[in-house]
Amino acid sequence: MKLKFIKPSDVNIKAKATIHTTGKLGFSSNAIEYFGINESKFIKFALEDEGENKNENVNVMYSIITDEKDNESFNINKAGNYYYVNAKGLFDNLGFDYKNNKIVFDLIKFEFEGKEIIKMIKRVIPNKKKEVSI
Repeated sequence: MKLKFIKPSDVNIKAKATIHTTGKLGFSSNAIEYFGINESKFIKFALEDEGENKNENVNVMYSIITDEKDNESFNINKAGNYYYVNAKGLFDNLGFDYKNNKIVFDLIKFEFEGKEIIKMIKRVIPNKKKEVSI
């Protein structure tokens, strides 16, 4: 039997990405550092192939950070120290209600078929209704 020991530094990463009300996916500073995100990189998104299912209630997505742009990749943009992806069309297509809820992805790195893959686990946090006083 061969064991691979897990280092605390490998599991204590708080890498996250959040969909903003504009549909842009913003990365936490930990995610930027952990995945080597910068404006010369691109990102590809994937879902598990569920056959004829319409990807309803998507709770897990996958992504790959890549150096090469192709017809499947999204640009990674920079504004100040902030990196984001304009993925509004993707999130709208998947039916994510990011205008009425805060949608956060916990990001976990793993290897699959020799490639570094990011597992994106979705959490939905309902926005609190703002009460208007008269």
